[in-house]
Amino acid sequence: MNFKDKIFLFLFLVIVFKTLPNRKEAVSNTASFYMQLNDSTLIEKLQDINKVYEEKKFDLALKEAFVLLDSSRNNNREIFYKTNYLIGSIFYETLSFKDGIKYFRANVNGLLKDSLLLDTNKFNFDSNQLLLQNYLRLGSSYHKLKEREFLQKYRDSTLYYYNKVIDFNDLDNSSLEAKAKTYSNLSAFYINDSLYDLAEKYVNLSISIHKSNNDKLNQAAGLGNLASIYLIKEDFNLAKKIYLEGLDLIKNDNSAKAIRFKASLYANLSWAMYKLKDYKAYEFQEISYDIKDELRDTEIRGIVKTINAEYDVDTAKKLVLKEEENKRLKNQRTFGSLGIGGLIIIITLLYALNFYKLRQKNLSLQLSQTQLVQLQNLEKIKSDSQVRILNATIDGKESERKQIAETLHDSVSALLSSANLHLQATRGLFKGETPVEIDKTQKIIKEASQTIRDLSHTLVSSVLLKFGLKYAIKDMADKYSNSQIKIDTRIGETRRYEQNFEIKAYNIIQEFINNILKHSKAETAMIKLDEADGKLYLRISDDGIGFDKKKVISKEGLGLNQIDARIQMMQGEFNIDTSLKNGTVVKVVLPILEKIKN
Repeated sequence: MNFKDKIFLFLFLVIVFKTLPNRKEAVSNTASFYMQLNDSTLIEKLQDINKVYEEKKFDLALKEAFVLLDSSRNNNREIFYKTNYLIGSIFYETLSFKDGIKYFRANVNGLLKDSLLLDTNKFNFDSNQLLLQNYLRLGSSYHKLKEREFLQKYRDSTLYYYNKVIDFNDLDNSSLEAKAKTYSNLSAFYINDSLYDLAEKYVNLSISIHKSNNDKLNQAAGLGNLASIYLIKEDFNLAKKIYLEGLDLIKNDNSAKAIRFKASLYANLSWAMYKLKDYKAYEFQEISYDIKDELRDTEIRGIVKTINAEYDVDTAKKLVLKEEENKRLKNQRTFGSLGIGGLIIIITLLYALNFYKLRQKNLSLQLSQTQLVQLQNLEKIKSDSQVRILNATIDGKESERKQIAETLHDSVSALLSSANLHLQATRGLFKGETPVEIDKTQKIIKEASQTIRDLSHTLVSSVLLKFGLKYAIKDMADKYSNSQIKIDTRIGETRRYEQNFEIKAYNIIQEFINNILKHSKAETAMIKLDEADGKLYLRISDDGIGFDKKKVISKEGLGLNQIDARIQMMQGEFNIDTSLKNGTVVKVVLPILEKIKN
């Protein structure tokens, strides 16, 4: 090692050791903090964390809960188990189900072990009730994982823990409430598995418990699930009756939860009535969307208000902490500045001799990079131009089809109806037999009207324009399903969006379904649609023969280039997962374009 290297190493070590914190002192302080906590302090701390959790400040609640967990581990088993359950619940609420399961299972194992090893009199809290809540959370967590990942092991675990709740011997009101929730979850579980008789059995058990407890809100929710089963079975009259019964139960309840239930019940009721050709369905559908829009506006105002309130407090805290931190580091900076200054001088001297050669290499590299960027920019301009031309063509076709459909429906259909009325009036002028030409003319007009209605619906779906994307997709699945292929839908909470956005999204879905019907040779297909964080998530899968992406993307037969161009212009994301003989999964994410309010 030469003299310059030795100087450099010495200065570096001085700076590092000088800036290290006193770790021994920090650890000692933390340990003494845990030792000072008594039972009353632990209880108060748990209550405070629960309040933070209920305010949905999950990050802050989780940090404080971990500290409390360590403090209570050897001091208070009740607080320890309840904190463990709280941590698992935070992970559950933030959709980290696998992390939550670790804490719920640790609680179950610990509670069962302690009940065998310790005298039950030493438990000064209801350990059975806590054990039941952990069973329910475990079943719900595995249920969510099963819906997300479709694995058999999650299905088995879901049923195992739900049965633990059902077989629980304690029969007080809180236990019955847990069982009612379990029955309701099992109903949803079996609906997803298309086992509708089992789903109906469990939802009726849930409704029975809520009715005996005079819990009208959850009873209405159960009736909504029961009606949805009949909606799937296409017993629309019974579904309509049960939806109305559920709405009647909560008509005077204006709590936030009741309002959300009402929105869902009205939406499903409108679809059942539409299927019954009762066009009062439009009124209920508008009521549902108005409620959802009002809820969304209220939630946004609440979020903004909370952020503003927290900002003032957090800003003050940060200023105080920053001032203290500046004082603590003031002495270190003085020495650090001198050391860094000397280090910079040494580094400058060491690398000064190589500067010229590095500069020459950099100039050469920059020239190559500039040429590469120019080529990339030319390719991007060419690609963007092609996408814009393709989208302009598609937009023109969509606009033209919509205009033709509206003209056919609003003008030509109206003229034909008027002509038919005139002929009907003319028929009344004849005292004897009506001329056969009038009958034939009326028959021709009726056939022409039906043809125009069919053509109008083919150009632009009337269900899409009147009811929105959710029901248009269900209608598409019903029409395209046949003896060779069954198309199912699984659509989450959606609402009405800007009309051109809905038309474009619908056409993208229709193009993918057409490809499945023409090329996949599939027996089943699934359309999943959901909304989250201002985006629409679409997943279309089939069990067909799949295809080679590299070969197909170069062709125009499947329309993938057009779909890709459309999604790019909507600033969305598009991915296809497929291979020969392994089916196809298409995933699309589209930023939502909101409906403009009048």
